[in-house]
Amino acid sequence: MFKNLDQPKIKIFLDSASVEEIRNYYKNHRSYISGFTTNPTLMKKAGIENYMAFVKEIIQEINDLPISFEIFADEIDLMKKQALRLAAIAPNVCVKIPITNTKGLSTHELVSQLNKEGVLCNVTAIMTYDQIKIIQNSLNSSNPIILSVFAGRIADTGRDPVPILENISKLVEDSSHISILWASTRELLNIFQAEQAGCKIITVTSPILKKLESLGKNLSELSLETVQMFYDDARTAGFRI
Repeated sequence: MFKNLDQPKIKIFLDSASVEEIRNYYKNHRSYISGFTTNPTLMKKAGIENYMAFVKEIIQEINDLPISFEIFADEIDLMKKQALRLAAIAPNVCVKIPITNTKGLSTHELVSQLNKEGVLCNVTAIMTYDQIKIIQNSLNSSNPIILSVFAGRIADTGRDPVPILENISKLVEDSSHISILWASTRELLNIFQAEQAGCKIITVTSPILKKLESLGKNLSELSLETVQMFYDDARTAGFRI
């Protein structure tokens, strides 16, 4: 798949709320898909109405790769109840915990409790170095944990996420149980940027994954194909000058 370029060592997780997409990538692209993620927003856009039914359907399909499902309670005690309920469904369920609730209250104590109890957590919506530091300092076990930094959303503010991710990766480099995940991927190049920045995982949507077929493609050929596309589209549209 990674033609004429070194295959990235970074783990690629498909980000999707489509059962069909998840099933396809699980069955047909195991050579480079290492896990799956989803979130309530993706699920709403996909028209999913029953959250737990969707979770259980996916788990019936996938039982040997990690897949992240997000809680959506806003009170810390309810967050824990939802997290434990999701984690109990299957051992490969990774529970996504937002870095704060909607009031800005940090969830680091909850994350520490769940991590100590053996719940595989994916702390989500992280944007800053300080947020990572708070989580790292609160952990009191060596159980695995994923920390998702929303690099794409950082880039949306006009900031370069690469140096931010580099600093974060250096902060946790001696904590082998912590995996930094590059989230909100915007383009294929992000896969290589994430790896260079020291991230262990990246979430990628299906439209971006489809661009893997262009990796290492001759740029002169790509230029010609682009010209051909513009020419064909102008003709089929019946444009006149």
